Amino acid sequence: MAGAQTHIIVFANEKGGTGKSTTAVHTGVALAAMGHKVGILDLDPRQRTVTRYMENRADTARRREIDLPTPEFRVFTGQDEATLDGDYRALAEGKDFLIVDTPGRDDPFARHMAARANTLVTPMNDSFVDFDLIGQVDAESFKVKRLSFYSELIFEARKSRAKVDGVSIDWVVLRNRVQHHDARNKKRVGDALTELSRRVGFRVIPGLSERVIFRELFPSGLTLLDKGHLGDLGFSHLTARQELREMVAGLALPMVERANEEETETSGA
Repeated sequence: MAGAQTHIIVFANEKGGTGKSTTAVHTGVALAAMGHKVGILDLDPRQRTVTRYMENRADTARRREIDLPTPEFRVFTGQDEATLDGDYRALAEGKDFLIVDTPGRDDPFARHMAARANTLVTPMNDSFVDFDLIGQVDAESFKVKRLSFYSELIFEARKSRAKVDGVSIDWVVLRNRVQHHDARNKKRVGDALTELSRRVGFRVIPGLSERVIFRELFPSGLTLLDKGHLGDLGFSHLTARQELREMVAGLALPMVERANEEETETSGA
């Protein structure tokens, strides 16, 4: 089957404004910069955030006459799941990774691709407003009272996938925009995530902080990994670049981990 060896990473969250498209773009570019063959499928034909970012990136490469590692990208505009299956398999052909960015709302195509993911990434802002998407907490103790509909949906999708083809979907909750100045809220959200992760089986990794640089880079399509094309970077930008690298490492993608292990063995020889 086309793309059978491709590792599929789906960024999905039924709530908008969580940094989903930003993390999807930066993950794709980071993997391409490592030398991997990457495809990005945009499932939001209305907003087309990922597609616009990639188009801006291609325009910058042409205008400046520079080589920028860029995933192959396309936006899905079909009307049924059969067409979606054909499109994602065609894009996945010959790729190491296929990244799928989904709309920030309940969407049947997002559900369809989430069930086909190898790695499912759910970005959330570090607040109980966003936490409510995956679980509800007690107003006094902040202990988890129950799973949300979304968590139950993903739980069932993972169970069905394991039963059908033996694949275990690695569900990763990405903590974006952590508020370092509000230590009490950070701890409460963190404790609730830890409790819920034990019940549902997702991993929690740090994401990207709220930084203006991510919005400023959109018109050019550049990322913090594009050294030599960004001008002088301040300390906060260098910190953001390190956050990005740590985020990609936290995804624990198989080919990336193997490459890191081989590099460590070579340097230690």
